Amino acid sequence: MSAASSPAAALSRRVCDLVDLFRGIERDRMAGVPVLNPALQVEAVGFEPAFDPAIADPESGGDVEAVGILVTPWFMNLVTMPLERRDDVACVGVSRTRPVGSENFDFIGGHEPAFGSYAACSLFSPMFEFVDQAAAVATARAVLTTLRVPVAAVEQTPSPARRSFLLGRSSATGAVR
Repeated sequence: MSAASSPAAALSRRVCDLVDLFRGIERDRMAGVPVLNPALQVEAVGFEPAFDPAIADPESGGDVEAVGILVTPWFMNLVTMPLERRDDVACVGVSRTRPVGSENFDFIGGHEPAFGSYAACSLFSPMFEFVDQAAAVATARAVLTTLRVPVAAVEQTPSPARRSFLLGRSSATGAVR
């Protein structure tokens, strides 16, 4: 990331570029395609910087990615994209598991000449179950709220040791039931 560009400015610029890209795709490539929900429009929801430990070193500050949801009239996708443009055309169509919060998702790599590389995980497609933009955006926000619960806050029930479980003993007391 260049010294003249703050992470917030880079994020804002990339999100605007993503929205502009998909508005153009809607207007040009998707024109007349019957899977478009006319009640919806292209909107980016909840994009935040995130480090993918598989490719980034948070200590160095390099390779920061943004994760959020892109709502369009034809899909709702979880999207990850670098804050600085990358052109990795070899990633197109390649599936890769990436963590988002405490969950792992399979993302498919994509590349657009006007934007660069990104990856997407389909959440909804087509989008006819959404009556309006507000419903689609509310769903996207609810998904992100659920995914962004800190891992430590996710309550985990201790599981008994396999031997104790098989022998009918409580893992807490070691007693036979």
